[in-house]
Amino acid sequence: MNKPKITFGKIALAVPKKPTENEVQPEEQSGFKKFGKEQALEHQKQIDAVSEDLEQQSLKDVMGITGFGKKAKVFDITEQLELAKQNAPTPTEESSDEEDDVIGPLPSLAKPKDSDEESSDDEDDLEDDLLQKIPTQEIEMQHGSKAILALSGDPSGSRLVSGSIDYDMCFWDFAGMDISMRSFRTLQPCENYPIKALDYSVTGDMILVISGNSQAKLLDRDGFEKMECVKGDQYISDMSKTKGHTASLTSGCWHPFVKEEFLTCSMDSTLRIWDNFRKREQRQVIKARAQGGLKTIPHSCTYSPDGNLIAGGCNDGSIQTWDTRKMFVNTTHCVRNAHQKGSEITSVKFSYQGNSIATRCNDETMKLWDLRQFKAPVHTWSDLYSRYDTTDCCFSPDDKMLLTGESLQKGQKSGHLRIFDVKTFELIKEIPVTSSHVVKTLWHPKLNQIFVGCGNGLVRCYYDDKRSFRGAILCASKSYRKKKTSDCVGVSQIITPHALPMFRQEKSKSLRKKQEKDRMDPVKSKRPDLPITSGQGGRVASSGGTLSSYVIRNLGLSKRVDDDQDPREAILKYAKDAAENPYWIAPAYKNTQPKPIFNDEPDAKKAKND
Repeated sequence: MNKPKITFGKIALAVPKKPTENEVQPEEQSGFKKFGKEQALEHQKQIDAVSEDLEQQSLKDVMGITGFGKKAKVFDITEQLELAKQNAPTPTEESSDEEDDVIGPLPSLAKPKDSDEESSDDEDDLEDDLLQKIPTQEIEMQHGSKAILALSGDPSGSRLVSGSIDYDMCFWDFAGMDISMRSFRTLQPCENYPIKALDYSVTGDMILVISGNSQAKLLDRDGFEKMECVKGDQYISDMSKTKGHTASLTSGCWHPFVKEEFLTCSMDSTLRIWDNFRKREQRQVIKARAQGGLKTIPHSCTYSPDGNLIAGGCNDGSIQTWDTRKMFVNTTHCVRNAHQKGSEITSVKFSYQGNSIATRCNDETMKLWDLRQFKAPVHTWSDLYSRYDTTDCCFSPDDKMLLTGESLQKGQKSGHLRIFDVKTFELIKEIPVTSSHVVKTLWHPKLNQIFVGCGNGLVRCYYDDKRSFRGAILCASKSYRKKKTSDCVGVSQIITPHALPMFRQEKSKSLRKKQEKDRMDPVKSKRPDLPITSGQGGRVASSGGTLSSYVIRNLGLSKRVDDDQDPREAILKYAKDAAENPYWIAPAYKNTQPKPIFNDEPDAKKAKND
């Protein structure tokens, strides 16, 4: 009789053969029930599933993954909706619950507003929010008497530099100034050339100076020259073969995050990329071309915030960009009729997000461009008169506003700073700055302060007590520094060297000598205690070598006692005073105390005994 085998090493089952018709099937086989083929297959599947579950559970325990091998739950939406309908309260219950739970004033039952009214209210609220962000309090800094053509702020917000048409460059330190707002240094870095552009590096340790000369200069924070670019050969027609610019510079800027790289553009129709470590030659040359392939002069240039694009505004009214990751042969974007031909594009600025470009031109317009649709401007603002080829524009730190200056026209009394909304293109605010032209504008993103350079040599700063930080706020509250008044000699002094001492006049001493003499006086100079030269234990050693001597000399006795004095002599010094004026013991025993007899002749007694 063949019995079925069951093995437990690798879980498996030996399935018996199907009996034939001639064979007789026994009813029982040693207590085990007979399995059919289908039942055996199902049993085998169950055993395999159990083994897989055991293997997955062991793997899950080893790896520490609790949800390993689990399947996502399947939810039936219809069942859930039916359960929600069954459990939902009746309308009466809802109203009663809502009435009980409502706290505060009930909503008004007025008619809903139209969509036009809602949009107008939203726009008004938006304008009010933007107006609150504009600094209104102002303070003045006098640079000179000529127009300010360049203005730049330190990335940290601690300093400001300004350049003028009178060749001067002023350094302003907010932490060191008082309310008088005077610059701590004024110099002429480029001799008799006007300063056209200034820019701080990304680290704030270097300043790029662009003047009317063909050579740009680098200064440190204190105004000392560190580098001067090389001048190119003006007799070479191919500008890519020269080592530097051959004509007057027009603009320049630093790379947004590479501290050694900066960009310049010139009237020789080129833009050049420089490196601090290569002083004798530029690194790259970019040629600006007009419609027919002729040369055109770039009047402004800038980097994008990510450093991948270089944009330039040219004399033929075109805006051209180049990709820094490719060769500078072809432009990435180019709009030929961006502005009026022949008018200088005085400023090209990227937004902080890098998607938009604002351009300012001498054709009395300012335009906003979108890099994703660069064929036509997003909006054009007109009637913005400008007299200077360095008049610029800038974005607010949140890219919601765009501001620019306006030059003074005939008949006007004051130049204005105009602030526009980037989304609605409306004029948010018009600030009268001064009775002259408004040339440079700078909205510092870290200080949240607006600096404006004017045509009369005035730098005006706008700040807010609540939203602005440091900068001009540090100087606005500082009073004037106190200065020592020097003694003035009103009467001329007659010098008589041979006069008698009673008629001799004292020589008038200078303030410096008087201060040196007062310095030597310990009372006038309020000199502190001098350090101890000998002894131990700090000031205790000044009264003696030990603590006991300090206590005796300072606390026990009113008069100091020398350590070298004989103690017997010190006591007998008070014997006569104690006998004549007894105070403590002698008055108490005055009546009963016997008269003391002292042996005054010890030598005589010794002689008798002998």
